[in-house]
Amino acid sequence: MPIANPSRTIVIATGNPHKIEEIGAILRDLGGIELIGLPEAARRIGVDGFPEPEEGTTSFEANATLKAKAYARATGMTCLADDSGLSVDALGGAPGVISSHYFNDGRTDGAAEGLTRAERDTLNNERLLRELGNTPPDERAARFLCIMALADPGGEADLVRGAFEGRIGTPDRVPSGDNGFGYDPLFLVAPDFERTSAELSNAEKNSMSHRAAAAIAMKRLLEQDA
Repeated sequence: MPIANPSRTIVIATGNPHKIEEIGAILRDLGGIELIGLPEAARRIGVDGFPEPEEGTTSFEANATLKAKAYARATGMTCLADDSGLSVDALGGAPGVISSHYFNDGRTDGAAEGLTRAERDTLNNERLLRELGNTPPDERAARFLCIMALADPGGEADLVRGAFEGRIGTPDRVPSGDNGFGYDPLFLVAPDFERTSAELSNAEKNSMSHRAAAAIAMKRLLEQDA
């Protein structure tokens, strides 16, 4: 059941500009709904920023809901948050909820301190390829998963899900491509596995990615209450 009468201003509650761009591209044409980011929300209510909720390692659903509810309380506005990551069958679903800090077993301290996003991406990719080792191509099935949560300041939340199927390429093929981040340069897109996610154009990615699928599902949810 969609949130009843959601605010017509929705905060895309992430500090990742790639996510804001991808989600915004799909939701932008929703009639009567204004989309803003966290910096603009902070400006409107006269604060410097918002504390980042501490994510757990239980599930994507739990993390997305936690973030959406926390930012909705902090801003007093309806907030949309997501949690996403990579799931590799041969690794039992890893990296999963620790995708962004896989190289450090999900920890954000120690070796992770002071690293840029690009440096973390490189280390995460190196660990993933190392752990897959000589696994044959047809046993390297993987998918990006995205759970989006929409929460209002009263604590109500709705969830949608998106998936992007593919496989992790072998070291003679990947990493490849510069139009992406995270594991995109390793992820060969199904069904033909000819290009990595980082080799897709923005238009192609916005039409098929896990985040795009979740955003489209969220758009449908919001349209039910338009």
